Parts: sequence; C-alpha cells; structure tokens
Amino acid sequence: MKSFTHLDESGNPSMVDVSNKAVTHRTATARTRMKLGDDIMQALNGNDIITKKGSVFHTARLAGIMAVKKTSELIPLCHPLSISKCSVDLNFNSENFLEILCTVKLDGKTGVEMEALTGASITALTVYDMCKSISHDITILETVLLEKTGGKSDIKHEK
Repeated sequence: MKSFTHLDESGNPSMVDVSNKAVTHRTATARTRMKLGDDIMQALNGNDIITKKGSVFHTARLAGIMAVKKTSELIPLCHPLSISKCSVDLNFNSENFLEILCTVKLDGKTGVEMEALTGASITALTVYDMCKSISHDITILETVLLEKTGGKSDIKHEK
C-alpha cells in the first residue's frame, strides 16, 4: 500500500529526505486550459491580447516562469530547486480555448512536476487578471500534469 511521502512516522508534515537519491535529468510538462469569452476573443490581435497593462501573453508567460522559480515558497514542503530550463507556451487550440503548456527541466534529486503545475496555473491566473477589465467571462477549466520523467516513475498522459 502506498503512503503519503510528506508525513513522518507520527503523521506530521515533513519534507521528503532526498539526500540519498541520485541526481538525474528530470522534466515535467503541465497544461492548463482556459475558455475566454467572446469580448476577450474580439480583442485578440494576432496571437496576443494587448491591454492598457500591455501584452497579456508576454506578461502571463513571465509570471509563469517566475512562479516556477518560486514554487518552494508557495507550496510548503517543496524543495527549493535550481531550474535549468523553463518554457511557457500559450496557444489557441480551438475556438475560444486557450492552452497553456509549462515545461520545466533540471538535473537534480527531486522532480519538477509541482513547478510545472504552478507555472501553468499562475500563467492562467495572470491571463485572467489581465483580461478581467474586458470581461469576467473567463473559465479556467483544468490543470493537469501531462508528463514527468527522470524520477522513480515516469508519467505520460495523452495531450
């Protein structure tokens, strides 16, 4: 039977001990999907939405990258990590649906799936913040881990 790794033998919260783990190349990709209302879609200029605050996608991409770097400050039992690479891509995959992909890489003793999930989530929240002055007809539909490699178990979900 599997157990929660972030609890000690007394059931108290505890950071996982990774001191004996081998350093491996680790990657993770997470996706967040959003539905944007018609008013926001009408403001679309090419592949971006330009507001008084500036480029929505440029700002959201930067926020996602910053969130990846600060994940251990947001989620109490995450290890601080030295990220090697982070990319955030925003694309419309069908009418009014925005897909955000956040991919994170490092060579380390612990995985980067929480960083990828955090990056995708904060990118979506930033899109919401930047577009709410146009319309609140915005729905963040889901955030999922699509892939993780390099740890004890690899995971790959269908995109």
